[in-house]
Amino acid sequence: MDESEAERLVAEAVERAGGCRVIVGSPRHPFSMNPTRDEVVEGHTVTIHYSEISSPAIAIVEGWVFEIRDDELVMLSIPRRKPEA
Repeated sequence: MDESEAERLVAEAVERAGGCRVIVGSPRHPFSMNPTRDEVVEGHTVTIHYSEISSPAIAIVEGWVFEIRDDELVMLSIPRRKPEA
């Protein structure tokens, strides 16, 4: 999976969850029964972590991590590669 495919999958999952503004504007308490949401997009599970006072909303798909802002997705981290033998 490359960056553009990961971002496309995350964007689709975010839209299914109500869009960037809904995810960022509707914080869930970390100890609630549902602090995250999983969306399956084209066979890939995208996990959405809602924002809190001290942390941003993020989405993760196969090691790719994106911050969800009011109107955009920003890549934060790429998957770690296994060392070659």
